[in-house]
This record gives sequence, structure tokens and C-alpha cells, in this order.
Amino acid sequence: MSVIFQNIILGISLAAPIGPANIAIIKKGLNAGFISGFILGIGVVTADIFYLLLIYFGLSRILNIPIIQSVTWIFGSIILLYLGYQSIKENFRRIDLEDQRSVEKNSFIDGFLINISNPMTIVWWIGVFGSALTESLNKSVDKFSALLHSMAIIVGLLAWVFTVALLTNWGKKFLNEKSMGYISLIAGAFLVAFGLKFGYNGLISIFDL
Repeated sequence: MSVIFQNIILGISLAAPIGPANIAIIKKGLNAGFISGFILGIGVVTADIFYLLLIYFGLSRILNIPIIQSVTWIFGSIILLYLGYQSIKENFRRIDLEDQRSVEKNSFIDGFLINISNPMTIVWWIGVFGSALTESLNKSVDKFSALLHSMAIIVGLLAWVFTVALLTNWGKKFLNEKSMGYISLIAGAFLVAFGLKFGYNGLISIFDL
């Protein structure tokens, strides 16, 4: 249960930093209401699920190799620390929601395309999900249980897009530049914490080789 809860928090932390997907959800929610914003968010998460399954079925077998595990931990750590740094930095500069490009009518497809075409998506899924899957494989009886544990990341992502879409439905006063800066700061702190944890696991695994 602790692994599942940890991965839910990781999913929320990964989803929270300001980026193309969050901006699109916010603008859609403000312009068209909760349902449209949430459907766009589901499209974003669907792209994440696609990459998750691609990595799971294509790469999970090699994640049990000790040297691959070590590299995956370190790679995931670097990505999380970088994302955390970028997220914390957002707190110290102005976030302009009005200058971002508006989403089109088809919310789900727009959300999917926004995320599937983001080059950083596949990069951090390989590192972050690879690290989370490695940890789950070490603690679970079988690969299916490890997949269920790792799918908790998706629960965290869905929880975030639901919350953002709901808040934007209530108006800009709940999601102004200042509040989004605080959200980025908190999310960044969580990402840095996870990055340090993954880095520690990577170093320990290297010394155990």
C-alpha cells in the first residue's frame, strides 16, 4: 500500500508543474467549463498511459538486469531533479495564462496530441516510470502486481487534472499567477525529493554490483 500511495503522490507531483498540458486544461476549463477541461485532461493522461504500456511491455524484461536498474535509477533521478528545478523556478517568474495558444473544439484529441507530441513526455516516462517499475518489481510477487502499483502514477495524474478542471470552472480567482506559482514551488519540492530518493537508490545499487 505504501508503494501505491507513493506513486499516487509522484503522479500528482509530475502533473502539477506548469507546462503545455496544464495551460491547455486551465484555458479550456476557463473558457468552456469543467467537463471540457477534464476531457482534455483525460486526453493528456491517455497519452501517458500509451507510453507507460509501451515501456512496460517492451522494456520491463530488461529492468531486472542489475546494471540496467542502476542506470534507470540514476536517469530517473536526473530527470526528476531537473523537472523539480524547473518547477521551483516557475515560482519566481510571471506565469501569463493569457498568452498561451487556445485549444480547439475536440478536447480529448487536443489533450492527447499536446502530450503525445511533447518530446519530454517519452523521456521522463522512460526514466521516471522505469525507476518506479524497478522499485515495484523488487517489492511485488509478479509483473502484473508491479504494473498495478505503477498504474497508481496514473491515478495521481487523473486526480490532478480533475482538480485543475474543477478549480478553473470556478473562475480565475482560484488559479491566478500567484497561486500557480505556489503550486509549482510545492510540486518542485516533491519532485526534488523523489529525485534524491531515486539517486540514492541508484548509488546503492551501483555499490552492490
